[in-house]
Amino acid sequence: MTPNQRLPAALVPLDVALAALLDGLGPVPPVALPLDEALRCIAAEMPPLAAYPPHDLAIADGFALRSRDLVGASSYSPVPLTVAPAWVEAGEAIPAGCDCVLDSDAVDVSGPIAQVVTEAVPGQGARRAGGDVAAGRNVVLAGRRIVARDLLIARATGIARLKVRRPRVRILNVPGGSLTSDLIAESARTAGADVVSLNAAARDVASIAAALDTGGCDLFLIVGGSGVGRTDASVNALAERGEVLAHGIALQPGRTAAVGRIDATPVIVLPGAPDQAFAVWWTLALPVLDRLSGRQPRKTLNLPLARKVASLVGIAEMVLLERKHGAWVALAAGELSLDAMAQAEAWLVVSGGSEGFAAGAGIDAYMLRE
Repeated sequence: MTPNQRLPAALVPLDVALAALLDGLGPVPPVALPLDEALRCIAAEMPPLAAYPPHDLAIADGFALRSRDLVGASSYSPVPLTVAPAWVEAGEAIPAGCDCVLDSDAVDVSGPIAQVVTEAVPGQGARRAGGDVAAGRNVVLAGRRIVARDLLIARATGIARLKVRRPRVRILNVPGGSLTSDLIAESARTAGADVVSLNAAARDVASIAAALDTGGCDLFLIVGGSGVGRTDASVNALAERGEVLAHGIALQPGRTAAVGRIDATPVIVLPGAPDQAFAVWWTLALPVLDRLSGRQPRKTLNLPLARKVASLVGIAEMVLLERKHGAWVALAAGELSLDAMAQAEAWLVVSGGSEGFAAGAGIDAYMLRE
């Protein structure tokens, strides 16, 4: 340990550390992005859509007619038409005054006067105006993650750009933590962030501090060097450039994590071990990113626990879960293997004030796969 190494005086409760990060933090301003770039971002407020299609369309090739003129038509009593019917192809607009499209075999055009041999109902063979998208609906509700189905609506209605909130995240990899740094960068991109990855030249305070440039950044993540060993200098570097709000979080795994600020930018120091960083990402970093992007609260899935989950009082423990026979089964708690992280479907945190959950208790778990 170096002479000036910062030691956590006491573990800070997880909710206290998160509250310190979120204090005064609000959504970033929206930007308009091309559709392919907007995918996975969090939608901002957008004007309501006009109806689509804007007029009735044929959904099959056939004759465009008015259904009320065909009442009683049958092969035994065909209805003659005073005007030759209009032929439309699938996808074409139906002529004014028509409200249905009949197949070719429903209209006899072999004689001098066309005759219809079947009745029809309004909208038959047609897609009515607004049938795909009702007037006044949104491409995607503000605060919701944009998915491929939303892009389909945008393209169909002629929208080329969507307004989103895309926080700018910088991730500093302290040498030795590239495996974990990649995990966090990929997780941040999946959450809709604009990610820039950096590398510190070395593991010393000067090298890390020199890389802590938060200009144009909404959230700064440092991966590695969060402990108190001889080569762990990230927290001291943060203290040199800004303010350390908490070092040593009552979270297992992830006790050596730290949170702070450089000017107004929140900074999180994640441990270099993948399981510890994984826990800190879900419990501290992602809630900050959700606040910055204006995301709606994440949904949980409530299922009973198949077996008891025990926990030590005084420290929050992360539990990884999978579904089996309609119940949550704990894969790992406190110590998370890479295999458990890959296999898990959901997670929960047992708070520091709880001894755990009894078998059969209904548990609200956050899904790892959306």
